[in-house]
Amino acid sequence: MNMPNERPKWLMLYTAVALIVSGSHSLAANPPDADQKGPVFLKEPTNRIDFSNSTGAEIECKSSGNPMPEIIWIRSDGTAVGDVPGLRQISSDGKLVFPPFRAEDYRQEVHAQVYACLARNQFGSIISRDVHVRAVVQQFYESEVNNEYVIRGNAAVLKCSIPSFVADFVQVVSWQDEEGQLYGSLGDQQGADGKYLVLPSGELHIREVGPEDGYKSYQCRTKHRLTGETRLSATKGRLVITEPIGSVPPKINNINDKFQLMQVKLESDFAMQCPGQAYPVPIVRWYKFIEGTTRKQAVVLNDRVKQVSGTLIIKDAVVEDSGKYLCVVNNSVGGESVETVLTVTAPLSAKIDPPTQTVDFGRPAVFTCQYTGNPIKTVSWMKDGKAIGHSEPVLRIESVKKEDKGMYQCFVRNDQESAEASAELKLGGRFDPPVIRQAFQEETMEPGPSVFLKCVAGGNPTPEISWELDGKKIANNDRYQVGQYVTVNGDVVSYLNITSVHANDGGLYKCIAKSKVGVAEHSAKLNVYGLPYIRQMEKKAIVAGETLIVTCPVAGYPIDSIVWERDNRALPINRKQKVFPNGTLIIENVERNSDQATYTCVAKNQEGYSARGSLEVQVMVLPRIIPFAFEEGPAQVGQYLTLHCSVPGGDLPLNIDWTLDGQQISEDLGITTARVGRRGSVLTIEAVEAPHAGNFTCHARNLAGHQQFTTPLNVYVPPRWILEPTDKAFAQGSDAKVECKADGFPKPQVTWKKAVGDTPGEYKDLKKSDNIRVEEGTLHVDNIQKTNEGYYLCEAINGIGSGLSAVIMISVQAPPEFTEKLRNQTARRGEPAVLQCEAKGEKPIGILWNMNNMRLDPKNDNRYTIREEILSTGVMSSLSIKRTERSDSALFTCVATNAFGSDDASINMIVQEVPEMPYALKVLDKSGRSVQLSWAQPYDGNSPLDRYIIEFKRSRASWTEIDRVIVPGHTTEAQVQKLSPATTYNIRIVAENAIGTSQSSEAVTIITAEEAPSGKPQNIKVEPVNQTTMRVTWKPPPRTEWNGEILGYYVGYKLSNTNSSYVFETINFITEEGKEHNLELQNLRVYTQYSVVIQAFNKIGAGPLSEEEKQFTAEGTPSQPPSDTACTTLTSQTIRVGWVSPPLESANGVIKTYKVVYAPSDEWYDETKRHYKKTASSDTVLHGLKKYTNYTMQVLATTAGGDGVRSVPIHCQTEPDVPEAPTDVKALVMGNAAILVSWRPPAQPNGIITQYTVYSKAEGAETETKTQKVPHYQMSFEATELEKNKPYEFWVTASTTIGEGQQSKSIVAMPSDQVPAKIASFDDTFTATFKEDAKMPCLAVGAPQPEITWKIKGVEFSANDRMRLLPDGSLLIKSVNRQDAGDYSCHAENSIAKDSITHKLIVLAPPQSPHVTLSATTTDALTVKLKPHEGDTAPLHGYTLHYKPEFGEWETSEVSVDSQKHNIEGLFCGSRYQVYATGFNNIGAGEASDILNTRTKGQKPKLPEKPRFIEVSSNSVSLHFKAWKDGGCPMSHFVVESKKRDQIEWNQISNNVKPDNNYVVLDLEPATWYNLRITAHNSAGFTVAEYDFATLTVTGGTIAPLDDGTGHGNVHTRIRLPAWMPEWLDLNFMVPLIATVVVVAVGICVVCVALSRRRADDLRGGQKDVYYDVVYNQTMGPGATLDKRRPDLRDELGYIAPPNRKLPPVPGSNYNTCDRIKRGRGGLRSNHSTWDPRRNPNLYEELKAPPVPMHGNHYGHAHGNAECHYRHPGMEDEICPYATFHLLGFREEMDPTKAMNFQTFPHQNGHAGPVPGHAGTMLPPGHPGHVHSRSGSQSMPRANRYQRKNSQGGQSSIYTPAPEYDDPANCAEEDQYRRYTRVNSQGGSLYSGPGPEYDDPANCAPEEDQYGSQYGGPYGQPYDHYGSRGSMGRRSIGSARNPGNGSPEPPPPPPRNHDMSNSSFNDSKESNEISEAECDRDHGPRGNYGAVKRSPQPKDQRTTEEMRKLIERNETGPKQLQLQQTNGAGFTAYDTMAV
Repeated sequence: MNMPNERPKWLMLYTAVALIVSGSHSLAANPPDADQKGPVFLKEPTNRIDFSNSTGAEIECKSSGNPMPEIIWIRSDGTAVGDVPGLRQISSDGKLVFPPFRAEDYRQEVHAQVYACLARNQFGSIISRDVHVRAVVQQFYESEVNNEYVIRGNAAVLKCSIPSFVADFVQVVSWQDEEGQLYGSLGDQQGADGKYLVLPSGELHIREVGPEDGYKSYQCRTKHRLTGETRLSATKGRLVITEPIGSVPPKINNINDKFQLMQVKLESDFAMQCPGQAYPVPIVRWYKFIEGTTRKQAVVLNDRVKQVSGTLIIKDAVVEDSGKYLCVVNNSVGGESVETVLTVTAPLSAKIDPPTQTVDFGRPAVFTCQYTGNPIKTVSWMKDGKAIGHSEPVLRIESVKKEDKGMYQCFVRNDQESAEASAELKLGGRFDPPVIRQAFQEETMEPGPSVFLKCVAGGNPTPEISWELDGKKIANNDRYQVGQYVTVNGDVVSYLNITSVHANDGGLYKCIAKSKVGVAEHSAKLNVYGLPYIRQMEKKAIVAGETLIVTCPVAGYPIDSIVWERDNRALPINRKQKVFPNGTLIIENVERNSDQATYTCVAKNQEGYSARGSLEVQVMVLPRIIPFAFEEGPAQVGQYLTLHCSVPGGDLPLNIDWTLDGQQISEDLGITTARVGRRGSVLTIEAVEAPHAGNFTCHARNLAGHQQFTTPLNVYVPPRWILEPTDKAFAQGSDAKVECKADGFPKPQVTWKKAVGDTPGEYKDLKKSDNIRVEEGTLHVDNIQKTNEGYYLCEAINGIGSGLSAVIMISVQAPPEFTEKLRNQTARRGEPAVLQCEAKGEKPIGILWNMNNMRLDPKNDNRYTIREEILSTGVMSSLSIKRTERSDSALFTCVATNAFGSDDASINMIVQEVPEMPYALKVLDKSGRSVQLSWAQPYDGNSPLDRYIIEFKRSRASWTEIDRVIVPGHTTEAQVQKLSPATTYNIRIVAENAIGTSQSSEAVTIITAEEAPSGKPQNIKVEPVNQTTMRVTWKPPPRTEWNGEILGYYVGYKLSNTNSSYVFETINFITEEGKEHNLELQNLRVYTQYSVVIQAFNKIGAGPLSEEEKQFTAEGTPSQPPSDTACTTLTSQTIRVGWVSPPLESANGVIKTYKVVYAPSDEWYDETKRHYKKTASSDTVLHGLKKYTNYTMQVLATTAGGDGVRSVPIHCQTEPDVPEAPTDVKALVMGNAAILVSWRPPAQPNGIITQYTVYSKAEGAETETKTQKVPHYQMSFEATELEKNKPYEFWVTASTTIGEGQQSKSIVAMPSDQVPAKIASFDDTFTATFKEDAKMPCLAVGAPQPEITWKIKGVEFSANDRMRLLPDGSLLIKSVNRQDAGDYSCHAENSIAKDSITHKLIVLAPPQSPHVTLSATTTDALTVKLKPHEGDTAPLHGYTLHYKPEFGEWETSEVSVDSQKHNIEGLFCGSRYQVYATGFNNIGAGEASDILNTRTKGQKPKLPEKPRFIEVSSNSVSLHFKAWKDGGCPMSHFVVESKKRDQIEWNQISNNVKPDNNYVVLDLEPATWYNLRITAHNSAGFTVAEYDFATLTVTGGTIAPLDDGTGHGNVHTRIRLPAWMPEWLDLNFMVPLIATVVVVAVGICVVCVALSRRRADDLRGGQKDVYYDVVYNQTMGPGATLDKRRPDLRDELGYIAPPNRKLPPVPGSNYNTCDRIKRGRGGLRSNHSTWDPRRNPNLYEELKAPPVPMHGNHYGHAHGNAECHYRHPGMEDEICPYATFHLLGFREEMDPTKAMNFQTFPHQNGHAGPVPGHAGTMLPPGHPGHVHSRSGSQSMPRANRYQRKNSQGGQSSIYTPAPEYDDPANCAEEDQYRRYTRVNSQGGSLYSGPGPEYDDPANCAPEEDQYGSQYGGPYGQPYDHYGSRGSMGRRSIGSARNPGNGSPEPPPPPPRNHDMSNSSFNDSKESNEISEAECDRDHGPRGNYGAVKRSPQPKDQRTTEEMRKLIERNETGPKQLQLQQTNGAGFTAYDTMAV
């Protein structure tokens, strides 16, 4: 809406407010704080204030803000209101007060005025809505009632006439007749017929007037609403009734009544009258016009809208009631109608969103005015109390500036009232507008000197300063210099320097400081003495109707006069023109015809000199649009419409366009626009639709500006739902509301109807009722009841179409109700009981329980539980009693309550008795699956026992999961059958009578006998792991079908669909609950189906086989490539490739696709440039190839397993094609008739170039083109016989056998005498191969002949042996090297000109050494980073990675060039590796990188803490293997051995204990000492631990430790010595030691004599290994005695292996002597003959090392050499002195008859002497010995005994007995040493020196060298004892970890030979493969059972004789056979020595 609609008096207000607001505080320079804000009204005055002069009035206006706003009252003209004594005053709190006044003091300008309240603070101002003040002076008035004339039978309306001057304040309250009968207001209808009715507007309505009504007279009573005074009318009126004579047509007496205007307030009652009378009595019908149309529909009557006779009465008016109504009066003789326009006014209100916003400068701000009310005539906006001329609901400020800050208000108005809303716009950040702080003054001066003008300005942001002279911007030039700088305080200083000022420099100078928040300027004149001068004025363009203001730019001083002329006439020549003495010309309301001209300014001085300047004024005319409109009235949908916008006025060119509601019209709307000539446009709507309704605007624009004209279009739209009603449910008695809203054009009428009956179909209008009403389409039902339930219809009609309707169901929700109010219920005592109450009604329903009228709370008694169940009809509440008791006999009441009411019901509870429980339950007999029971009869509960119920369950099940046996009530014995074997059962019995069941008896527990499992394993899954491995997982059979404890499973597998038998593997049972068993089947065939079955077994036997599970191994990749690959060239860019599928057996899966890999052959090396094409067929066509290019192709097949083997590469060349154009052409002048044309060959020749064609043509005339063929090797052509100084055009083409190619670019040259030096060759890049020759051309022309010079990389070239200049100017380089790469420039110069070209030489050489860095390591992989050498020029094709383990062969791996990292996988855990890399390209392989030394992660197993590992009982010991730590390499298995402490032979319990399990050693004797040996294996090695322990007594007690020879029972307490003192200093030790020496002295002498004869110079008197670990005791299995063995073997060998060892040790055993030593410090303590737990509660005995001998001293007790039973720990298995044994295992001598005989040497007194060089070494006491273990198994099935097992996933060796011995004991004996042979899966010696646990470098090699050195001791050091437990290698014994021992360091270990030709590194998987079966074979030559991978050279193999000599030289001792890794002589690390 536009501003002209504003009330005129407010136009003056805005200017007046401007004056007031300007007086307010200046705006803050700083942004407001968060709590500062502009004014907001708290209490705003109302629109109208009426008051009586006797009462007066106070008008309150309150506002808030920070700082607190000031309140000012203003008039409608904007002037401030002051006090008028006695009549008007403003109180201190801002109220406008009107005191009571006398009638004669009434003043209209005070008491009948429009006021407003203005609130302001520093942030802005706001104005309240209009306040219409009206004071009413008390005046006498009288109301009158006049007679009314009426025809009998019609209705009469009596009016109460009130004087107009009080009509606004006086209203009718009642009517009465002369008898005093009162007639009340609407609704108080008097009489049975409701004949009298007082209408809301005060008239008395009398229906169906009869003759008797003429005798009554009526008065009205009125009330003054301001004074409260009431009075009766002065006159009485009566009805004058006329009798009709014949028929009278309807007629309206008063012509003014035919058209009425009514305005009523929202929610008020009103009546519309239809004052027509007729006879016969007419029928009156009311219609309402559909908004915006001429169609009407009948008014729907209901409880709110009623018709009384002809009067329409509407209660509670709503805005939708507004509209035009038509009352039609008809009878049989005629008709008449009355129109009434009704407006329902709703109070206006407004709101601005957002109420406050903070916006940064330059950002947009949007305020939206949201308003309600009716009617709304105008919308306007104000800022700080001033109008801003905006009349749209949305105010948008595109770019906020400083002045936009403040308070904004939106006003909505109609004729009756107004409303406003305010919002505040704050500025973000800190801003100050520019201020001129210092400026130049006006100055008058003589010409000549320089002038300096200065301006200083400040502001935030910092302003920019510019300068103007007479309105024209000054720019820097020779004389004017402008500069500026910023001072410290932020001010800008700008200056203007004018050098040697002239008279012409005079004028008005202005400096302008400008920023985005404002502008400040300062101007002053500079007067320079001189003649007048006028600067040039630019052409001025101005829009017609505007005012032209121009000032003449005059210089010179003094100036006498300045005049303006036009056509030599001095201005002004009309009244529009004004001329001022300072030279300013103003022309108002400029017009083109009269004012467009050239104006001249004339300046004169007193001497008469003058100057003239002209100004051309051009007047532009705005467009003018002729008004237009659509056809009158709204348009129908589908109608054709057109609009014509004509612009007869305005300058051309014109731009005309259209918008709809401000948006550009898109073609999607179905609206087209077309231009008509230069001044018109037509808009066409082919078919009108609803979206077309709106305002259509035509916009016309030209250079002068923009004009527009708008016309509206309304479209008839049928009704459509805004809010469609839906089914509703309401609580009974609540107020219901159902909304129904529709829109359309015109606005639809919404009505409600109710269905007749219970089903929808027939509807009738809603009956008149107090509680049902419809408002604005919303159905209201107050206090809804069940009677209101039913179907309702909402209908929306606007006359367009058939209208809308919706049927809904309104349901009424009722309070709860119980159908059964009282009932009885019985229950058994002690059993649960459930009482149920079902309440019907509307949910949710809450139900409470009472017991004997007391609230029942389940929290107080946990026997009671209340549960609720939601039913469809209501709620069921259940009261559960856990155990009924006698006290539960009571009256229970349930009370139900919902939101709508409550109800209750009662249950009478009766509790009955049950029998007592049976007792004396006994088990008479039991078998595997049944049990016989007896019991005593209990008390029967005064009711005969009907039966007994025997209940039984498994012990772990709960009593809810029970089985029952029913027994008659007269018996007391029964048998329970169908039990499960090996199961614990609980059995109990209950008795039952008619009342119920007794409590259960006490339960008895039985265990049934075991049987073989009857169930099959469950959940068997077979899944492929990879191409050769499948994982089988399963769960145990159901627990009920174990029939005992499952010990394990047999897993069988075989090839599917074959008749072969299953191969079974045995798996131990996993005890962990719920854990799946799993087994990996390895070494299977690729993509082959296997069948798997599993059966469980226990100690009775095996169960049934599971169902056969079939599964394929994973698909592999095809192992053969596609065959018969062939390619055929089709075109220059396509090749067909064909092949034949690989054989089916090699596919290893289902071939899904084939891949063709192809690339140009010269790029084949680069993986990234290869292309791949997939196809399912056996041939394909490759497209988009390069022309005439040789392609290399490979084909491979792909399965789900991946890509298969690629075929052999094949090669095809694409066909040639015509070449591309030569890439460059030069034409060089050679003389006055010759030109040299040179060119470069095409980039893509697409074939072999056969020739070039040179085209030449003289420019200008139509001359023919000449051609010249040139051979393909020639790159230039000399054109001769040309005309001098005539331009010629040349171009070149290349040809192949296919044809001529594209032409090159044309080049023009002109022959001339002048021949400047030019080079015909082109800049080029040459690629030379390393060590080959390179030639770079430089063909030059010129006259005189140019001099040619070369520069190499910018340095002048001088010839040498390798480089020289050729006669043709080319440069030749011989044998190119890397340093030759770079830029080569050739320079040609003669006297006329010079020219140069630059070639780039690239040298292709083999790659230099790449960079190799280690990125990451894991236990089995290394990750390395590869980076090429920075100096490589040739493209790198890839890398070759070389790597080897420390003792192994080099291996290589190809790595692509783009791989940043490469993983070397499948390495050994914890091993040292060497890695280096070389690069290769098409030249060849390059230099090697530096060698990278690294190692994989991982160590051998770590010892556990002793209490966590061993748990002892009386006849068993439990081992917790989880306590071991794996050292980083996963544990593979454990070997467990045991023996009684006083026995020598170890008994192997198991050789394959899995690390995750606990292991129990059974069948031990109580109260007995045992030794236990554990060997833990992983891929990095093995660790051995030995323990002593004692089993508990039968009663669970402990026994005393054994006497180990160091103490005397408990007689004496051992004295503790410091750790650094030798133990033998203790007297407790020395006395028995000396005694022992005396006893054996004679024996020693005999031995010495014998030794002197047998041993010449044997130095093997080394001290025995005396390092021992703390040892934990453990048991061995039964039967490990010596009785079963041959005594002669025992005597001969002195070492007997256990006879019951049935199986070889586990493969992969990895013994290391260093691992046997463990840090620890033990002290010696006495042993007690009687065990006293108080003295030492420790169960485990620590075995102490005996004292270390010093200077030849001996220790220990001799037991004789014959038995070799040493009591020293770790010596039980030593080889006896004088024992003769055989050494086998040499390759050449497999025959045992050829084996050398070795003989052991005697002990000195049975013990070793000191080692030379190591005497006197002190050891810390208490190093227990760590002993090695053998591996074996007693439990594997016989069928698998000799089967090769692989527990470590690869080929591992098997330790087996040799074939020489028939006796198993012999076999074991021979194997005694072999079983300790180290099989090292990581490589290395048999026994390396001390392991990495030791700090002493002499004792132990560094960790990475762990397996490198063979011996820890001195090279060739003799030893007096053989390795503990048959070990081959020995460690040095002379070193201790104690740093204080002072022992000399031993010599270094033997050097390693680095010849790896016979390295046994990779032999571990093959070595020692001898089965036990060989024990039973003949003594024939034995196959190689040593290392398999042997060197073929004979020099690497020693003969027996050589070995014997080595032994004699002590290079190889009997115990310490030097296993040479390097040459293979003697034993390799994996040779087995048979003894």
